[in-house]
Amino acid sequence: MSEKMKGALLPGNSTVAFKDFPIPTPGHGQVVVKTKSSTICGSDIRAIYREHLGKGPEGYQNVIAGHEPCGQVVEVGPGCKRFKKDDRVIVYHISGCGVCHDCRMGYMISCSSEHRAAYGWQRDGGMAPYILADEKDLVFLPDELTYTDGAQVACGFGTVYEAIEKIGISGNDAVLVVGLGPVGLAALMLAKAMGANKLIGVEIQQERIDLAKKLNLVDHVFTPGADTLDQIKAVTGGKGVEKALDASANADGRALAIRATRQWGKIAMVGEGGTVSFNPSPDIIHDQKTIYGSWVTSIWRMEDLVERLVRWEIHPEDLVTHRFSLDQADEAYRLMASGACGKVAVCFDEELK
Repeated sequence: MSEKMKGALLPGNSTVAFKDFPIPTPGHGQVVVKTKSSTICGSDIRAIYREHLGKGPEGYQNVIAGHEPCGQVVEVGPGCKRFKKDDRVIVYHISGCGVCHDCRMGYMISCSSEHRAAYGWQRDGGMAPYILADEKDLVFLPDELTYTDGAQVACGFGTVYEAIEKIGISGNDAVLVVGLGPVGLAALMLAKAMGANKLIGVEIQQERIDLAKKLNLVDHVFTPGADTLDQIKAVTGGKGVEKALDASANADGRALAIRATRQWGKIAMVGEGGTVSFNPSPDIIHDQKTIYGSWVTSIWRMEDLVERLVRWEIHPEDLVTHRFSLDQADEAYRLMASGACGKVAVCFDEELK
């Protein structure tokens, strides 16, 4: 190994900066992961790339960016108990304290300890050739899945799977997904694998509509407008969907997800930021609807998801429309910020092909 490596940082003015960093050495209970693929999340764009909006869990500390990394263990520090050199791994992107109640449930995302640090936010992340990771934050990546599959499990697909498990999806359900960015597309892919009998999408970006159709993820897709609710009701026998998921973070989109859900239905809110306004009595109370908030997932459920992706023979990588090298990270973030794409990946070695 050389002594230095290049890493990408996000100054906050819709630009990417590069800086040399020392290649890390693992301490007790730590490993060094050689990055193979690192995908870009919409929360990076919203809270870091455009301007540094976040505080607390979203407070960016001028570290190497990227919280959706996947790679191969190349060095193991003392005290590691499970993972070894050459293992293929996903990095769960929040490193919690490990001893609070939420961490002990596996939900490091909800750790409120001062020791909590998210990769790509408060500690170095995946936009560099090597990542220093705590062994407890790793999820094993089976050979059946690519590194770019695994990178998306690190946040996007894990987040969607958690929300879907909360509302429950089966062959009984018509499912609405509002916002067909990478998270919304992931929701459609997983809902289809779980047997949803009708899949409906709402999206404004033509590139994303085209991708949903190309991958055969939707039965119906509508663009937002005054008659969108009526269109959804028309293809669901006038009653609406059993399950809905909002990934748009748009006030009108969220209200649509609520109002397009039928009596006794369930809605998951996943898209970050923004607001929503609705009328509790007619919109949820009288129709006995339930709204769930869902934030990332637990590490044990992420392990379950990896197993099920293999069983279902589906690949998150199919949502990737553009790949860039680390040297092209500025182009990668700029494209992701435009929304005129599916998932964007920064790839290393053979994953760039």
